[in-house]
This record gives sequence, structure tokens and C-alpha cells, in this order.
Amino acid sequence: MTIRIACLQLDIAFGDPNENERRAESAIESAVKDGANIIVLPELWTTGYDLTRLDEIADEGAERAKAFASRLAQTHGVHFIAGSVAKKTAAGVTNTMIVADRSGQIVGEYSKLHLFQLMDEHLYLQPGSSLGLFSLDGLSCAGVICYDIRFPEWIRAHALAGAEVLFVVAEWPLPRLHHWQTLLMARAIENQCYVVACNRAGRDPNNVFAGHSLVIDPWGEVIAEADEKPGILSADIAPELVADVRARIPVFADRRPHDYEAAKKFFKMY
Repeated sequence: MTIRIACLQLDIAFGDPNENERRAESAIESAVKDGANIIVLPELWTTGYDLTRLDEIADEGAERAKAFASRLAQTHGVHFIAGSVAKKTAAGVTNTMIVADRSGQIVGEYSKLHLFQLMDEHLYLQPGSSLGLFSLDGLSCAGVICYDIRFPEWIRAHALAGAEVLFVVAEWPLPRLHHWQTLLMARAIENQCYVVACNRAGRDPNNVFAGHSLVIDPWGEVIAEADEKPGILSADIAPELVADVRARIPVFADRRPHDYEAAKKFFKMY
């Protein structure tokens, strides 16, 4: 089975949800014409990092983003990883990924666990608290957001729960492009899964973003990589490769979780 993935590497209009929906819808139509089965948007694609105005522009309950994702998924018959949006809740604003399946049902929702202090997320956002697991046509998937990839134990938790494809949505800055590429390849190799990473392009008042969206196979080989410009990165994945790689090098069977726990207790003594 081959699945065509399209990462929409958008240049996000700072603090302008209406313009960003227009840009996204235009790119979605192009991806559909190219035969995409799963379409992925970047992190905070409706607002960018306009954090100081979240009271004004955050999406109440993420209802607008859910309606957008559901409508376009159903219209085009594609699965839709609707990046993440600023979701307004009674407890504050979260950075939340929305997933719609091809029927338009919302099948996944994940709020970013690790908040990035260098971009002031901790001042304006609340962290999530649950895994980003979901299923698309029987394919076990997980979604995480940007800074999360620096925490291998968090990504491993998703792999141990069965994830075969890890979707990463991001606004990763250009000065740390090498980290982006290296971390994503490492997460694919150590978890023996596909990594589909959609980053934004362009700049905002404070940052220049890296682009370089990536699709990486379970061996850690880069299938496709974008440049720094806005555009669509398309690649085909074969999910059966995950089981093949995991059988050839049985990392999960060879884990020693009992010893890991014992080591943690030992080091607490010193």
C-alpha cells in the first residue's frame, strides 16, 4: 500500500486567520490535484506567533479550525492533519493539533506538551497532558508539535503505543535548521517509524523560519525534503516498511524497561 503525503509549507500571515485560511485552501486544492491522500499543515498556521493578541485571535474551542478541516477533508476525500492552532479554553490557550479523516470526522486532537520559552510560549500558552495518538484507515499515527521532538522519551511513548507514522508540525527557526534535520532523522531511526514533518516558511516580526519540511523513512533515510521557500512537499510512503524494519532490528523486543527503572532508582541515591 502506498500513501501520498503532502506537506503544505506555508508562509503564514502574522495574526491574520482569514488570509491564512485563504492561503491554505489554495494549497490544499493543488495538493489534491497531485493525488495527496494525507495533507499536513504547519504549527499555528492560522495566526503565526502573534502571541500577544491571542485573546483577540485565538480560536474558541478550535471550532473554526475543526470546521475548516472537516469541510475540506470531506469535500476532497483526504485525511487532513490540520497543523495546530491557538485553541481558546476556559483554562487558557493551548497550541492544539486537529486531525480530520476523509469522511470529515475529527479523529485526533493533541495540545503541545513542551512549551518553548525562547519564543515566549510559556507566557501565553498552557501545556497539554496527553498523547497525540490517532488512526487513519487503520494506520496507527501520532502527532507532535515542534519543540516536542527534542524530547526523545515523549516520542518513544508514542512508538510504544503503536505509532507507525509520526506527524510533526512546526514553526522551526532557520538558525537551528541543522538541529531540525538531525533530530527528525534520529527520531525516525530510534523509533523505526516514518516521520512526516511540516515546517513553515517565511518570516514574522521576530523570526526567520527554516522551511525544509521532511519525509523520512523508518531507516532514517530522507525520502523528500523541501527548501526554504513556500511550497508543497509531496512524497509516497509504504507503511508495511515499518513492520519490516522493526523485524530486522528488534529494538522494541530488546528493550529492558525493568533495568531502566532500576537505574533511575540507583542514580537517585547519589
